[in-house]
This record gives sequence, C-alpha cells and structure tokens, in this order.
Amino acid sequence: MWLLTPVGMFFVLAVLRDVFHTLWHPTRHGGLSRLVMTFLWRLSAHHVPRRRPAGLTGPLGMVCVVAVWALVMGVGWALVYWPHMPEHFSYARDLSPKEHAGPLDALYLSLVTLATLGLGDIAPTAGWLRLLAPVEALAGFALLSATVAWILGIYPALARRRALALRLSHLRRSRVPASALDSDGGAALLDGLATAVSVASVDFMQYPESYYFFDVDDNTSLPLQLGHAIALSGQAEGAAHPDVRLAGAILSTALDDLAVTLDDRFLHTGAGTGRVIAAYAAQHGHGTGPGTAPR
Repeated sequence: MWLLTPVGMFFVLAVLRDVFHTLWHPTRHGGLSRLVMTFLWRLSAHHVPRRRPAGLTGPLGMVCVVAVWALVMGVGWALVYWPHMPEHFSYARDLSPKEHAGPLDALYLSLVTLATLGLGDIAPTAGWLRLLAPVEALAGFALLSATVAWILGIYPALARRRALALRLSHLRRSRVPASALDSDGGAALLDGLATAVSVASVDFMQYPESYYFFDVDDNTSLPLQLGHAIALSGQAEGAAHPDVRLAGAILSTALDDLAVTLDDRFLHTGAGTGRVIAAYAAQHGHGTGPGTAPR
C-alpha cells in the first residue's frame, strides 16, 4: 500500500510536466495533451470531410485535455492519501473512519481539495499530509489558471490565422492584375502578407492545438487560402519593381518556414512547400486548395 504514494506523486508530476510543456514551453514533450488531441483528430477523420469543419474537434479536444489533466491529478493525489487512511485523518462525527477509508473516499478527498472546496468532513492530521493538502489546492488553482490562460491565448491565435485567410480571400476574389502588383503598393501588400504568415508560423509553434480547429467558412480557412499566397509569391518573382521582388522573396521564405512547421509537427510528408500546403488543405477537407502548386 505504501508504494501507492510514490505512484500517486508520479501521476501528479506527470500532469504538471504536461501542463508546463503544453502552455508555457510548447514542445513535443506535452504527451497527454498531444495524445488526446491527435486521437480526437483521427476519430473525426472517419466522418464526411465537409462535416468535419463544423465539428468540435478543436474545442472538444481542449475540454478533454483539461478533463484528463484534472482526473489524472485527482487520482494521483488520491493514491497519496489512500494508504494513510483512516489512521492519519480526522472525520466528521457522522462519518465512521473504518467505513470511509476506501479508494472512493480518497478520491473524494482529493477532488474536493483539488477544487479548493475544502468541505472539512475528512481532513489530514499527520504533519506532512497537512502540508500536502494546501499544495494540492495550489495545484488545482494553478490548473484552473493555466486553463484560462490557454483559452485566452489560443483564440486570439485563431483570430490572427482567420484574418490572414480572409485577407488572401479578398485578394483572390478581387482578381488584382499583375500590373497593379508590380508597384510600391504591391510591395507593401506582399510584405504585410509575409509578416502575417510569419505570425501564423509562430502561433502554430506556440499553440499547436490550433491546428485541430476547423473553419466552416471557406474565406476564413487558412488551409484553403494559402495556395493563393504561393501564387502571389511566384508572381512577384517576375516583377520589374525591385521592392516587389524582394517582398515576394520574403513571402516565399515565410511560406517555406510555415510549411516546415506544419510538416515537422503535423503532416510528416517530407515534401516541398506546395505539396505540404496541399496536404494541409486536404487534411482539413479542402482538397488541394486554390492556387496550390508543387514547389
């Protein structure tokens, strides 16, 4: 039974590590969150592609990740308490210690402490357990704060991504002639697009969960609209204006970096920029997307 205590602490530390790597140090070490999001993504792939954008893969994935964090942490603390019940705990008068010393009681104590409810009907009396209880409450508060910070961070990232897609959609639908692009205004336009694409790359690295969010509206779907950005960068290569050629080269490099990020973290095709963007569009139910060409 005493071995359950270190096992429980391992569970708690594993969750804290996962929260840290998911929110504050986004790398591939966020095992639980990445596993949950990837599982739901693959599960949604069995549905009709045009229904997937209207699905809840991204938001539901975030809810499931937080639920898994809370559940594993609650079970971990319960395993810490259980071997020491009822000897090192005090009980309310209407509770029999021998009848309330099982795993469910330990889980109940863990969850009310994690939620910072502190009902007080079961409380630790041993010195080291009395120190652990407020530590668990702090961990629960930290988990709540981390969840709020995650939500407040990922949705602005999604808004920036959708704004870039809408800008590209505007350019595609307005059918800007090549002569208009070959100007100071065209150079400024391409430079702005390169900046927005770079921001999207950073957002995918900082919030990789945003990859699993779908957009119902084609005009705000970045996977669908990125092909036009590739077409614009190719069009800028033959421009007479040197600033346009420079801005086009910068946009092309930004697109290459975005493709590397997408391929390295999600797609794993090992292909060039155009094919990676096409695979990105295909995974989001958009075929190859307009204007996408192999590079």
